[in-house]
Amino acid sequence: MKPAKLLAGMVLLCAGPTLAQDYPSRSILFVVPFTPGTTADSLARMMQPHISQRWSVPVVVENRPGAAGIIGIDSVAKANPDGYTYLFTSTAFGTLAAMNPKLPYDPDKSFAPVMLVGTSPLSLVVSNGFPANTVKELIDQAKKRPGDLNYASAGTGSVFHLSMELLQHEAGTKMVHVPYKGTTGVTNDLIAGHVQASMMVLQTAVPLVQSGRVRMLAVMSSQRAQAFPDVPTIVESGFPNMIVEAWTGVMVPAKTPPAVISKFNGEVNRVLALQDVKAAAARIDVTLAGGTPETLDALVKKEIKQWTQVVQRANIKPE
Repeated sequence: MKPAKLLAGMVLLCAGPTLAQDYPSRSILFVVPFTPGTTADSLARMMQPHISQRWSVPVVVENRPGAAGIIGIDSVAKANPDGYTYLFTSTAFGTLAAMNPKLPYDPDKSFAPVMLVGTSPLSLVVSNGFPANTVKELIDQAKKRPGDLNYASAGTGSVFHLSMELLQHEAGTKMVHVPYKGTTGVTNDLIAGHVQASMMVLQTAVPLVQSGRVRMLAVMSSQRAQAFPDVPTIVESGFPNMIVEAWTGVMVPAKTPPAVISKFNGEVNRVLALQDVKAAAARIDVTLAGGTPETLDALVKKEIKQWTQVVQRANIKPE
């Protein structure tokens, strides 16, 4: 190693503990690349008062929606890597990478992972008038009527679309995809019976199932949902490779000092252990995760690979 690089490395090594000790000294920004009320937004606002109180600095949550999340994500990629800008992103981070090879940021190199905050399983639901009470019955109907049944999603390339395509690949069926701009249209037409099936996050499906407006066939997880103990998992339904969970994770711009990442990670892990935070997460059907940056990094890499394979196999093109 050249003397100049060696000296620079020694300076950074020595400065790390001091930097972490002095951090933070001013306001922190949580960027949510989606609209208010989304799971990522709810979790960011759940963290906000705790981090602010524990560190005695203002914490601001800012929603920057647009282009399915690309606008907000890109703004963090280009932010100063000083530990004062955090991205609360979600499953869309992986699906966007699979659908858009020419993103304005590099999903692998533009960010450093901080931690996985929480997960929530997707659920497979059908219209209440559709004659299927199990995943097998839905698949049997789709095989008897190839190309005749419809499934809805909240947009081409969304996790709802890609997870349904993954199921079709695993089951050997072909239903027609009907994309909507958001979940409202999906919900309305599913209730009306204009479409037969859809994937939904559990939080969205709960009131619809409890009121009898749609029927849940499976949760896309390895464990049954507490809210629906009688609904089987997709694994129990015969599809062990179909576990799909919506997740929320925190990232920072690449080159953010590791000492700062470590300090924030430790603080959020302590916040996630608080009883009131656990209770608040349970109310929106989120299982808190926590852990190391490596956990989130592994998840993101796995999902980008998985969704890229689905996109290529089904020849899905951006709208």
